[in-house]
Amino acid sequence: MPGGGPARRPRPGAERRGAVVLWCVVLWNSLCLDRAGEQLAADGFPVTGDLLACLSPLQFDHINFLGRYVFFRPQEAGRRPLREPSTGEEDGGER
Repeated sequence: MPGGGPARRPRPGAERRGAVVLWCVVLWNSLCLDRAGEQLAADGFPVTGDLLACLSPLQFDHINFLGRYVFFRPQEAGRRPLREPSTGEEDGGER
């Protein structure tokens, strides 16, 4: 056996939890892509159907699937502004 040890069995329900995480990532990415498209259009960038067809909410390179997560509830209701890609800000500086 590779790795030298016995194979670990997944915990019951692990497949469902993995699917729920994937669905959450797809939903979050869809919302962010929608807002980014709206912002680009508002800034005068020609957002076309052909351009939007090239986007996929199934990208998850930016998601860490290993480890623990802490979620903070925002102080104010509503959505935070989109980050500027050139600034390299991780979380917009607010927690």
